[in-house]
Amino acid sequence: MKGGNKVIVEPHRHDGVFIAKGKEDALCTKNMVPGEAVYNEKRISVQNEDGTKVEYRVWNPFRSKLAAAVLGGVDNIWMKPGSRVLYLGAASGTTVSHVSDLVGPTGVVYAVEFSHRSGRDLVNMAKKRTNVIPIIEDARHPAKYRMLVSMVDVIFSDVAQPDQVYFAFFLSPGPVYNFSELSRSLRNNIRPAEREKVEADFKQEIGNLISEIDRFIPNLKALDYYDAL
Repeated sequence: MKGGNKVIVEPHRHDGVFIAKGKEDALCTKNMVPGEAVYNEKRISVQNEDGTKVEYRVWNPFRSKLAAAVLGGVDNIWMKPGSRVLYLGAASGTTVSHVSDLVGPTGVVYAVEFSHRSGRDLVNMAKKRTNVIPIIEDARHPAKYRMLVSMVDVIFSDVAQPDQVYFAFFLSPGPVYNFSELSRSLRNNIRPAEREKVEADFKQEIGNLISEIDRFIPNLKALDYYDAL
């Protein structure tokens, strides 16, 4: 899909997202890997006044919940160029690739996917996108991959998990835990005595995770230093 002078690309109110205005308006992101499509999406090449070309990828809202949210007028997607994103339930990387475009070369996307079949597509996509770190692991068990992920600015979760507060310890500048946010279904389907035990075990597990994070914080800071080199 060639843009030329017939298509005008304007910035969306969400940083890193654009709107291509032509015969039909389309949501898009600036392609981090010009000339390459990820899922046979349409690409728009626009020529600037100085003769340089910029390529954009059309972001299909029927294949991406995040794109649908943007088109639906969501107030904030909490992602922008330079953001560090933990994406849970990355599948084959359709939306992840657009988040990769959005955060740009100064950002990073930790993409977690459990299915090995989808994971292969995710890994192949990440080979050409240096800001995507694929992690083939069960997103519901953050303890299994926490040492692969540094502190992040935003967590996008596309997994069915009743106690998603576990994921909060990845957030920067520091984890904030609200134990009242335990899933209603988890709390309502058990008896009061069992509920108290579940919440006590939950708090103990979170305490253990925080202790481990505090112990490894110096190592994470050292890794961030090398990232900056």
